[in-house]
Amino acid sequence: MYRSHRAQRFKHAKSAASRKAEAAFIRDKYPQKIPVIVERYPGELYLPFLDKAKFLVPQEMTMCQFVTIIRDRLALSSSQTFYLLVKNRSLVNMCATMCELDQDYKDSDGFLYMTYASQEMFGSYWSRFVSVPGKTRRWEPCGVATQFPGTIADLV
Repeated sequence: MYRSHRAQRFKHAKSAASRKAEAAFIRDKYPQKIPVIVERYPGELYLPFLDKAKFLVPQEMTMCQFVTIIRDRLALSSSQTFYLLVKNRSLVNMCATMCELDQDYKDSDGFLYMTYASQEMFGSYWSRFVSVPGKTRRWEPCGVATQFPGTIADLV
């Protein structure tokens, strides 16, 4: 029950009218801040839940700085990778300010929505090396037998 409660999406937990009113209140009270909702990708298996979903960030903060904040809150090791998608679909320029992202991607309710997910959620076509006796190692698509006769150098 606790897990399903935390997995509940912000948009589904509140009506459009209440979200719109909340965003308007926040923007009026803090005109130099951007209200951001950050949620875990629904099918994510590897990354933990954040302790909160709502963030109030300065307009001049860059996406790179915000990613660092989220990484710290997730308590990820330096070897763990995650992606932060805007509006659940767009990887954005890490140098973009939150103000720019807000102008381009703000939802109709007034919040800027972001979703985080691990690399495993997106998969990788060339995902692993395959050792071939007597030859150099070559890439093989994940879960697919390949007829590619070349080596890694041929792929680069």
